[in-house]
Amino acid sequence: MKKRSYGVKTIVVVALVSAFVAFAISAGLDITSESMAQDFWKEGTTRQRVESPKTSSAIEGLPSFAGLAKELRPSVVNISTTQVVKNRRGRRPQMPRGFKSPFDEFFSDDFFKPFNGQERQRERHNLGSGFIINKEGYIITNNHVVENATEIIVTLFKDKKKEYKAEIIGRDSNLDIALIKIEAGGDLPVAAFGDSDKIEIGQWVMAIGNPFGLGGTVTVGILSQKGRVIGAGPYDNFLQTDASINPGNSGGPLFNLDGEVVGVNTAIIAGGQGIGFAIPINMVKEIALQLKDKGKVTRGWIGVTIQEITPEIARSFDLKDSAGALVSSTMPGDPAEEAGIKAGDIITEFGGKAIKTSRDLPMAVAAVRPGKKTKVVVLRDGRKKTLFIKVGTKVNKDDDIASVPEKTGSSAAKLGVVVTKITPQFAERFALKDQGGVLVTSVDEGSIAARGGVQRGDIIKEVNRKDTESVKAFNAELGKALKKDVLLLLIKRGRTVLYLAIDISKDN
Repeated sequence: MKKRSYGVKTIVVVALVSAFVAFAISAGLDITSESMAQDFWKEGTTRQRVESPKTSSAIEGLPSFAGLAKELRPSVVNISTTQVVKNRRGRRPQMPRGFKSPFDEFFSDDFFKPFNGQERQRERHNLGSGFIINKEGYIITNNHVVENATEIIVTLFKDKKKEYKAEIIGRDSNLDIALIKIEAGGDLPVAAFGDSDKIEIGQWVMAIGNPFGLGGTVTVGILSQKGRVIGAGPYDNFLQTDASINPGNSGGPLFNLDGEVVGVNTAIIAGGQGIGFAIPINMVKEIALQLKDKGKVTRGWIGVTIQEITPEIARSFDLKDSAGALVSSTMPGDPAEEAGIKAGDIITEFGGKAIKTSRDLPMAVAAVRPGKKTKVVVLRDGRKKTLFIKVGTKVNKDDDIASVPEKTGSSAAKLGVVVTKITPQFAERFALKDQGGVLVTSVDEGSIAARGGVQRGDIIKEVNRKDTESVKAFNAELGKALKKDVLLLLIKRGRTVLYLAIDISKDN
């Protein structure tokens, strides 16, 4: 095959054409050295331009966190604790299910009887993190870091050789927050609080802590999600981040790029990677003040039973969406009733905070100091109503309970239930505070009622927002309600009062 040769002119022409094409593409896509600088959102609403990093300490196109880490690390402390753990001796060895030990005859209960009940003590050492919030030496950490500790040792970042004994000022197991204090004899670097409500998913965050005893460890990532419920307690509302968090990071701060604490690192998913959780700092601020002043936390209480607004409930209330917390009952004499809140109200705002789901309300109420007068916005019969409630203190109260007998009529048969009147004898026997409503004595399997979640022992107090003070009233209202698409029942079940919305459009 003859080899093709290229002359000098051809090479020059190709070079010129290539240069022209490259220039045209660059001009069309506006790719210049200046536009290579990356934009990113800092905390707040002002968009700021960050020039391309010119040092070898940062990857091209990303900010360097060196300055921020240098500034913030001194406010973060390492915590080590000593706990006394009690173990019982002489307990019979447990084999895995389905297995039998060949030495069973030597490990009978009689063999270990002389030792059963005896205890031995051993020391266990734990590691954690914390951050200084006051120049006098107040430090926030997790409750589980210092709980049951016989000794708490704090080490500062700048002086790792010097140890300070800390005392517990107060603990809150519900939120897993503790306030401890050291006497360092001088001004200490303080971490500033941020606003965890304002930080947005996708923004940069930085975690600093003591993972596996490696104090001063800095990791960065983004805020992955907000409002996570992980079953850790009654006030689950975690920030999720992919900034690396490990054992020992507990109690350490999660910072935004303004150098403000937006969360307290608390939990990880075992075996997971890039899945860490932090308590929003806005939930911690008020708690920390109470711990400092009183050593304990007193949470707000208004005395309502609430539930989530399902699509069926939204339809039955003629709502445009499912936002808010539906009040299914108010407790006599409690702040909600005194403020004028009623069953069927939908709380959409509490203390200036929007209530988007029923889970938002307990946290909003708990954050208010008892005795404070607070604004509440409710939706009642399609109209907004503003009320003012004086938040009280939670106390244990027994709700009404229910029990069995007698028979009833035709509309109930279509629903698939048998109901009876609550007589004074029943009310006295089961300590019922009122005799309103009818008692469900049986529920037919596969019926409309069973499908909707009605259970034996429920007290039906309303049918489609109408009171059912007697069996006759119940049948009358039920007859009307069964002609519609959605049946709404207000029931009392043990310690709970709730609405059940049942779609009956296919049954008509």
